Amino acid sequence: MQTYSYNQLYHFTFEMLTKIGCPQADARIGTEVLLSADLRGVDSHGVARLSGYVRLWEKGRINATPNVHIAYETPSTAVVDGDSGLGLVVAPFAMKVAIEKAKNVGTGWVSVKGSNHYGIAGYHAMLALEHDMIGISLTNASPLVSPTFSRERLLGTNPIAVAIPAKDQPPFVADMATTTAANGKLEILQRKGLDTPTGWVQDKDGSPTTSANGVKDGGALLPLGGDREHGSHKGYALGAIVDIFSAVLSGANYGPWVPPFVAFLDPLPNLVGEGIGHFFGAMRVDAFRPADEFKSHMDNWITRFRSATPTPGNERVLIPGDPERELEAIRRTAGIPLLDPVVKDLTELGERFGVKF
Repeated sequence: MQTYSYNQLYHFTFEMLTKIGCPQADARIGTEVLLSADLRGVDSHGVARLSGYVRLWEKGRINATPNVHIAYETPSTAVVDGDSGLGLVVAPFAMKVAIEKAKNVGTGWVSVKGSNHYGIAGYHAMLALEHDMIGISLTNASPLVSPTFSRERLLGTNPIAVAIPAKDQPPFVADMATTTAANGKLEILQRKGLDTPTGWVQDKDGSPTTSANGVKDGGALLPLGGDREHGSHKGYALGAIVDIFSAVLSGANYGPWVPPFVAFLDPLPNLVGEGIGHFFGAMRVDAFRPADEFKSHMDNWITRFRSATPTPGNERVLIPGDPERELEAIRRTAGIPLLDPVVKDLTELGERFGVKF
């Protein structure tokens, strides 16, 4: 494992995105979204995914110069058409539309079609915080997940992120997949040659497995809960809600028709929509109660939960967002560690495009 500074990775990622034709403003946004994942410890969604976006561009599935636009709107809602652009660029555009609508009428709700993988969900939800708003970010994804009792893969890891501002305390930021584990965690275990914990994956016959290659071998990720006895029907329902809000509502592809992130797999024939779908919400706090009053009570909420008596063997009770925020503070100073296979992949990618890694 090797460590790189934020500036090193920023320069490389920005140069790579401009090499595939992204305008500089889009390359800056895309780079910031990708590196926010590495800073916050979501390594599976950071620069490790850069070559995946490039391969999709090479297959003609990503448009580097999209006409991202509002296709339909009301005072509080909109549908954004991403024109097959980088989800890393389309999503911030759509979230800012939601924020502007919330400024005008109290809340803004935006569904997106014609997009691609948008990085970590939390980045987009957190854009609302500086406006004293609550931010919500959802996206559907490649079908790698079997619903409860199913052998078929019909849903993605379909994350949900919610960011809530506080006053003196750091914000509450929940960012989670609706599966027991995100596919990126499998990729990390594959690179390390390790097995998964029980309850993450089932094999192609629908039986439990701990193989990190279980999905590659025809199996599936499992909904949050793992199995029916541990509440997988709830994870299945959450993933389904994300799929419907993100895609059925916008006109994007849903369920098994969501295009795969990997370039070597082609989308299914007879697609039901356009690209991948997202859903964003922004709620102005002062549309409900005075913002300072709310944020003071959020401080009180957070402080009380932090002071909860921990269970044996644990030092403290965490608030959603704590681990990511603490790791970001470390990595901004100490650098971002990358696994050797990721370094090799990025080095080879740079050599192909004449960008030194």
